[in-house]
Amino acid sequence: MNIGSLVFDDMDQIDFTGPFEVLSRLPGGHHRVYGITGQPVRDVRGLTIVPDAAIGDAPALDVLHVPGGRGVDVLMENEEVLAWLRKQSGNVVLSVCTGALQLGAAGLLAGRRATTHWASLHLLPEFGAEAVDERVVVDGDWIFAAGVTSGIDGALTLAARLCGDEVAQGLQLYMQYAPEPPFNAGTPDTAPPSVLAKARADMAEVTERRLHTIRRIVSEHAHP
Repeated sequence: MNIGSLVFDDMDQIDFTGPFEVLSRLPGGHHRVYGITGQPVRDVRGLTIVPDAAIGDAPALDVLHVPGGRGVDVLMENEEVLAWLRKQSGNVVLSVCTGALQLGAAGLLAGRRATTHWASLHLLPEFGAEAVDERVVVDGDWIFAAGVTSGIDGALTLAARLCGDEVAQGLQLYMQYAPEPPFNAGTPDTAPPSVLAKARADMAEVTERRLHTIRRIVSEHAHP
């Protein structure tokens, strides 16, 4: 079972490293990490990640893992990456955070139930998707995880579907994944109003720019 994770500059590393803990341990799986060129990439906070190979050298994948982060703003208009996503999306897909926007830009979300980071959830219908405000959304062989840490939940969901509940539970136990956060501020519904307002303000410019990019992409596809 060939499993491939895409990595790129300005990604959120935990969108990759969280699911990696699960995907790299699946029985019968062969997990590799793919970059656009195969050269090291730096996540949005400066962490360096070294791919195993370039996307052009990847075999046909049984599982495609697409992380998100601010770097998706560039990749949404990178035809090499979009073509690769189209080519590799025929089997099982795990989308984490704004990785869903890359898949949308590739024309792969129309008619699907999907989720993404809460700040970009309203953008999914621009691609013809049904935006679902849930931590993990399953649509056929596609699994969508919402923001950042929810990628672990999505990967465990994928593990259960591919290898059974007992395997997934064993991975969860190994990871000691039983979060008990000190605050209940992890979603817009539970965060204090002042915290939510600041977060929205901090992300407003990026979100607005994304909206314009997406509408341009959709328009260009509709009128080539």
